[in-house]
Amino acid sequence: MKEIRFHGRGGQGAVTSAELAAQAAISVGMYAQAFPSFGPERRGAPVQAFLRISETPIRLRSKIYKPDVIVILDSSLVNSGNPMEGLKEDGIVVLNTNLDEESIKRLFPGRKVAYVDALKIAKEEMGVTITNTTMLGALVRASNLFPIEALDEPVRERFKNIAQKNINAYMRAYRETKILGE
Repeated sequence: MKEIRFHGRGGQGAVTSAELAAQAAISVGMYAQAFPSFGPERRGAPVQAFLRISETPIRLRSKIYKPDVIVILDSSLVNSGNPMEGLKEDGIVVLNTNLDEESIKRLFPGRKVAYVDALKIAKEEMGVTITNTTMLGALVRASNLFPIEALDEPVRERFKNIAQKNINAYMRAYRETKILGE
């Protein structure tokens, strides 16, 4: 079983990302669950979403304390809220950032980090600065959880007339994601 924890801010789509990834995994015959963790938060407040993907039924229902992957939708969260907490020793950080490789190495010494400027891609491909679907491309590139094309149908169903812009964004992020520590 793979466990993924998404870190974002209210309104950035962390919960939607987890749900879309779960639907994609299910579409290729896997088991998945996605759920949020938030209370009375408001737009812009830190939120977490959780995703489990497995080849066997998932009976666990707790939040994720020791993720295999963390996805950071907003790079300002790196310095607050400790998104690295509990990340497994061989875990992967998937980061939305415009920082250079050396800066990323200093932030995450000895870690496998997949990074992409999702904000730039989202703005150019969709005309908005919401990075959730864009970061799914980076997640799939870094983790190989399922084929990237498995996202197409859930995204088309969820976003209808703006689905293609989202697909373009995550496909571009998939191609542009760089991985340190491979």
